Amino acid sequence: MAFLADALSRVKPSATIAVTQKARDLKGQGRDIISLSVGEPDFDTPDNIKEAAIAAIRRGETKYPPVSGINPLREAIAGKFKRENNLDYKPSQVIVGTGGKHILFNAFMATLNPGDEVIVTAPYWVSYPEMVALCGGTAVVVQTKMEHGFKLQPEDLERAITPRTKWVVLNSPSNPSGAAYTREELKKVTDVLVRHPHVWVLPDDMYEHLTYGDFKFVTPAEIEPALYDRTLTMNGVSKAYAMTGWRIGYAAGPEQLIKAMDMIQGQQTSGACTIAQWASVEALNGPQDFIATSRKAFQARRDLVVSMLGQAKHLKCPSPEGAFYVFPSCADAMGKKTPGGKVLQTDQDFVTELLEAEGVATVQGSAFGTGPNFRVSYATSDKVLEDACTRIQRFCASLS
Repeated sequence: MAFLADALSRVKPSATIAVTQKARDLKGQGRDIISLSVGEPDFDTPDNIKEAAIAAIRRGETKYPPVSGINPLREAIAGKFKRENNLDYKPSQVIVGTGGKHILFNAFMATLNPGDEVIVTAPYWVSYPEMVALCGGTAVVVQTKMEHGFKLQPEDLERAITPRTKWVVLNSPSNPSGAAYTREELKKVTDVLVRHPHVWVLPDDMYEHLTYGDFKFVTPAEIEPALYDRTLTMNGVSKAYAMTGWRIGYAAGPEQLIKAMDMIQGQQTSGACTIAQWASVEALNGPQDFIATSRKAFQARRDLVVSMLGQAKHLKCPSPEGAFYVFPSCADAMGKKTPGGKVLQTDQDFVTELLEAEGVATVQGSAFGTGPNFRVSYATSDKVLEDACTRIQRFCASLS
């Protein structure tokens, strides 16, 4: 009898975590490494949020919280959805988890039966298909194209839906591409979903506040009220407020689903860290000026990286609408040879040789279901980004 569960054979390790760890290991060996593989803001959590956490500790808010979250946070989340997304949710329709990943996992665990299908668009966040597999479902991957801005086309969605489709996951702005749907683009997608009443919608809106220029963020249930009763809108404080380590994600949806997720969470982790929850109350209800400041910095960094990578030989780098990633194509580098004689055949070869030659850690696009590409996170300083992009340019120029 095997000791490890058969389910593990269906799951791959997280490529982003693996690359980040490899970069740490090389740095520990004394190598000059720049890691552009990690998906978290480099800013510190705003002081008012940290002070709220300290105050909560001093008040003695250190006991077990309710499984679905403390009432002040569920109320703050409902207020956020009304204020920013024009969505009406009662606190009882809200659940708080230990990060967005936890929310997604519990939603799938609460709803998927063997053979149920979940549509995800490639390039996708690396954990979507693996979570679906662990929960007994089948991930159905729909490819998007660079010429469409890496956005799902309605006719492709229509073709992918079957009687077994239970969920469609929509991540806007996207990790890894940074692509975000305009109101018109998203309406075409929701028009398809309205015609299939058995399909539920799971918008992953974690990067909502990181959009650039005059882009206006929208979420599916906001622009198509007919989807409200079969949509679980997921978000969190990690990206908008530089709170990745606080581990707070949340979602709102039909009470029946929220209660099912609560039941699973009650036998799994129970409530998320009480202190982090009180900090999140302040994040959502307190001053919001940090968002504008960080957005301005990220937009400047995006423009810098897109410009410099656009000048690199063999690369094509579209300018994304949001998040803090670019997803350039390295297709023109395939078949090229490094100075050491290695012929590049895959995007895995590209990122491995880039790391070895120039000490820049990125993540291969094939880990996100689309290649040959690679993901660059620009959540670091302008100085570091200039250095990293110069190294990438030099590596590309060395290929023959």
